[in-house]
Parts: sequence; structure tokens; C-alpha cells
Amino acid sequence: MSQVTEAYEWRGRNVVTSDGDKIGRLEEIYLDTDSGEPEWATVATGLFGAQQTFVPLVDVDHRRGEVVVPYSKDQVKHAPSVDPDGQLAHEEESRLYEHYGIAGSGQPVGRDVSGPTTDDAMTRSEEELRVGTARRESGRARLRKYVVTEEVTQTVPVQREEVRIEREPIADSNVDRALDGPEISEEEHEVVLHEEEPVVEKRVVPKERVRMGKETRTDGAQVSEEVRKEQIEADGDIGETR
Repeated sequence: MSQVTEAYEWRGRNVVTSDGDKIGRLEEIYLDTDSGEPEWATVATGLFGAQQTFVPLVDVDHRRGEVVVPYSKDQVKHAPSVDPDGQLAHEEESRLYEHYGIAGSGQPVGRDVSGPTTDDAMTRSEEELRVGTARRESGRARLRKYVVTEEVTQTVPVQREEVRIEREPIADSNVDRALDGPEISEEEHEVVLHEEEPVVEKRVVPKERVRMGKETRTDGAQVSEEVRKEQIEADGDIGETR
């Protein structure tokens, strides 16, 4: 028998026969009140999984993400109808054991008067609450990287050339250059002007690395459950014991 934690992880998985025929989806795990081990499971069958049927967790195998049971699809489908309200009554459990052909606990059921299954004393029993924890998946988180576009505006200084007229009077220092050439003529001088323009270049620069980490936090969870216990009282002619 699988451990309790592993059995709880079966919830939501497909239940199939040994031939791979799908029966339904495993809904819930029921533990034995004495041993605390997984004993029964409810399987959602029928149209849209509207019907829940009890299946014993005896000789159950788990492979390829599916729960394999040694029973046929019809056998599970026609199992006695039991309301999955939290705990199986002894009568309901007996009918289910009989349907699946499994022997029960084998212990005789005692009576409160003298008989073949009792002695001269009564056994008083009571239920004890056994609380543990089961690991289940509560959610998933993932990192996703995506691209966004934003407008970036920067001011870049640009230079340009302009024509400026400079007049220089004739003096002894420049008279030779001024008289070099014909006295009267037509001339044309061309000046090439330059200017700067913004040039944009984009390059990819790594900025940071991001990763996900897990931490475990412990909280206190209160569990309340009703437990039953037997009481023994005597009536009639009872003598005092000294």
C-alpha cells in the first residue's frame, strides 16, 4: 500500500483497469480509522463525472500518471451506491467489500450479552483523533519574459556651418593680394557648408538576472473533528464489590 502522502497525490488522476480502459477520475482518498492507511477512493464516473463510486485501494498500481485498479469498468460502475459524506458506515463498507469480493477485517462482531463471540467482560472503546499532514499542490509560479517598447528622448548637440561676410580694408599688408588679377572682372566663389545630424544606434545591454526561489513557511492550522467513545453503566441488582 502506498504511503498517505503519495495516495493523496493521486487525486485528479485517471483511474483505469489493468487493460488500460478508463474508468473515471479519482476524487478523494479515505483512510482506515484504525491504521491511518489509505483504504478507499471515490471515482467520478458517468456523464461529466456526476456519479461518485467507492473503489478499494487493494492491489492498486500507479504508473504513467494513472491509477490502475484490478477491477473491471462494469464492476466499478455497478458498485453499491454510497454517499461520500466523509466516513463509511460499517454496513456500507461490508456491502462494498462483498461487491468487490474482498474479505473484510475478519474480526467477529461482539454483542453486549453473553454469546458465542463474547466472554464475561465488555470491552470499552473510543475513537482517538489522529492528525497528520498531506502534501498537495497549491499553485504554480513561472517566470515569463516579454518585450515592451518605450519612447526615449535625449537632447544631442549638433553643429552646422553658416556663411559670414567679412570685409577687410586695403592696407599695405594686403595690397599685393588685392591687385593680383585684372582690374575689372566678374568672379564667383563657392563655399561648401556642412552640418551635423543625429545618428541613432541601438545595442542590447544585459542589465540583471532574475530567478525564482522557494521558501517554506510554517503556519498553525486548527483541526476539529467529532470522536465517539463508549460508556459502560450497570443497572439491576448489583452487589457492592469490596
